[in-house]
Amino acid sequence: MKIVVSELCLQDRSEWEALYYAYAEFYKVPMDQNILDTVWLWIFDQDNAFYALVAKDDTGRCLGLMHYRAMPSPLRGKLVGFLDDLFIKPEYRGKGVVDALYQALNSDAADKGWPFIRWITAENNYRGRGVYDKLSDKTQWVTYQMPVA
Repeated sequence: MKIVVSELCLQDRSEWEALYYAYAEFYKVPMDQNILDTVWLWIFDQDNAFYALVAKDDTGRCLGLMHYRAMPSPLRGKLVGFLDDLFIKPEYRGKGVVDALYQALNSDAADKGWPFIRWITAENNYRGRGVYDKLSDKTQWVTYQMPVA
């Protein structure tokens, strides 16, 4: 199977929605049309440094997605990359899709001058973490989240 990674395009909307619904379901996060519409607008807003890549097979069917953005790193005085979302259809995991997406992400990050890309994942995302352990360095940082009253 040939895998082609490209920027998300307007014609990918229905397949992207299906992938993003599946991603939200994996993390047990509610998803609705309002969220989908908002994220879609972010992706195509030229004034927003938020990006989307999709991996497709040789028939043009979407197999996986990746959302990422620029993030200021004050200690470095530079922008770095932050990977927000990564999802591969379960039946295509282990077939090179994630590798192709990470290669494209790395290339785009280099073009943007980012020194690194950072991301977080769930503690119990063992399969994903196995891939991340091969592709990247685990940091010393522990993530916290404070709800806003």
